[in-house]
Amino acid sequence: MNSALIIITLFLLFALFVGIRASKGKNMSLEQWTVGGRGFSTLFVFLLMAGENYTTFTFLGASGYTYGKGAPAFYILGYGCLAFVMSYWMLPAVWKYAKKHNLLSFSDFFASKYNSRAMGIVVSIVAVLGLNSLLMVQLKGLGIIVSETSYGLISPTLAIWIGVVAMIIYVTVSGIRGSASIAAFKDVIILAIALFLGIYLPIHFYGGFDSMFQAIEAAHPDKLMLPEKGQSISWYVSTILLVGLGYWMYPHSFQATYSAKSAKSLRKNAIIMPLYQILIVLIFFVGFAAILQVPDLKGTDADLALLRLVKETFNPWFVGIVGGTGLLTALVPGSMILLNASTLLAKNVYQAIVPDAPEERITRIAKMIVPLFALMSLYFVFQGGNFLVDLSIFASSILTQLFPAFIFSLSNKPFATKQGAFSGIITGAIFLSYFTITGVKLAEMFPEWPSLFTDINPGFIALVLNTLVLIIVSMMTRREVSQGTEKEQVA
Repeated sequence: MNSALIIITLFLLFALFVGIRASKGKNMSLEQWTVGGRGFSTLFVFLLMAGENYTTFTFLGASGYTYGKGAPAFYILGYGCLAFVMSYWMLPAVWKYAKKHNLLSFSDFFASKYNSRAMGIVVSIVAVLGLNSLLMVQLKGLGIIVSETSYGLISPTLAIWIGVVAMIIYVTVSGIRGSASIAAFKDVIILAIALFLGIYLPIHFYGGFDSMFQAIEAAHPDKLMLPEKGQSISWYVSTILLVGLGYWMYPHSFQATYSAKSAKSLRKNAIIMPLYQILIVLIFFVGFAAILQVPDLKGTDADLALLRLVKETFNPWFVGIVGGTGLLTALVPGSMILLNASTLLAKNVYQAIVPDAPEERITRIAKMIVPLFALMSLYFVFQGGNFLVDLSIFASSILTQLFPAFIFSLSNKPFATKQGAFSGIITGAIFLSYFTITGVKLAEMFPEWPSLFTDINPGFIALVLNTLVLIIVSMMTRREVSQGTEKEQVA
């Protein structure tokens, strides 16, 4: 056993200890288990949301995308800042409504706002499929990180199994408090690692940031600009809008809002969160530094850019610290996904079918679902057929299509009707389905059109169509409801 593997193991044991201990002195009711009794301070809400949003994608995806694509990766900075700015107004409204109506899950919000149990069930099913795809990403990332940083002593499969067992244990015991406690440690160390790597590596290999970008421009000038077609400025802007608007439609991010002590905590959090994008910039610098130092990574191997550069540069003990940090970036969001998926299935599917079920039974069923959902995701990771995997990933994309129904519901007298919300979501889903199933691109459908239009992200077009249909159908159905009410009054 080398020093890297020893350190990674210590990280895992520490996370498991902290996660289990988080439940000490707490009566794990359903509210306590899912939203921490709505008592988290600004700091804890910040750490929890950061823990969810800075995942294995931070280590592998952001650096790998920069390595492989270059400038288009900067859309990640744009959508994050847009989402955090929006949260200043949106999330306090969600928190107040959730507290008033004692909401515990993501789907509770939609079911309550539209007074439709069917809406809650549909949103839950789509959300669970989307969460499955997100958990698969975290598990695959966990396997890659641990296997690479242990120098192959731990296989990806074994690493994934160990990580899943750890998540199941502390989620079942401590719920959201376990995730939040680990996030507190993880965020401190990931910030330190990002600061060090993002500053040290460009200086170590190139003598400074200016020299690094000059060297990249000389060798690969295309890496420092958006292409004229494909991931052009139209793609860039539309993707920032699409992902930024849909950012809080992921159940594990949305439900974390409920755990805050007050609406003021969420406003403070919204002010602080954009600063966290500095971490992403530093990870970008690592990706850029790797372009000329580990030049032979092709295709999906680009995601290994950070890990390969770290292994070539530092001693095994430091590689172990990076690997342990990467492990935590999978455990925290992965555990929140498990928590949210089990809550959705127990609270919004089982309880919708058995409305008289007591809270104790709902809590018990939610905890029973945790290992079952984890095993389902493991099956997809190791053996799942392409159709089921594609369906799960597609469902994740569909979550963004919930944004119009969400935003139009925030006012005291919501404009959207449940018919309008359903129609809009279905329209966006059909549009996305066509492009997902056929694989066709707008540039192929309209070859004569300029790239200004054909490079727009299809998901954004789906979102626009979704909104238009929601508005039109809501206006029609609101008129029908008001006319029916008038007839009843006359009679």
